[in-house]
Amino acid sequence: MYYVYILESLKNGDLYKGFTSDINRRLEEHNSGVTESTKNKGPWKLVYCEIFLNKYDAINREKYLKGGWGRKFLQEVLKNYLKDK
Repeated sequence: MYYVYILESLKNGDLYKGFTSDINRRLEEHNSGVTESTKNKGPWKLVYCEIFLNKYDAINREKYLKGGWGRKFLQEVLKNYLKDK
């Protein structure tokens, strides 16, 4: 299985979008500073996840969520969570 995930920085509220085949390992990597793009903004919290059976479907979904319509989708899906921040 493959996971497309959204992390929230507990330091500044930034959202990070990614994909992986091992969500627990990947979250641990983000929080331990191994990942260059997120090492200065941790700790991170998982706030959204989608599961895919096909790697290429997951990659395409990640690309979509990083684009304009995908950001709007996430704002709608997470509106109550983000509103409470």
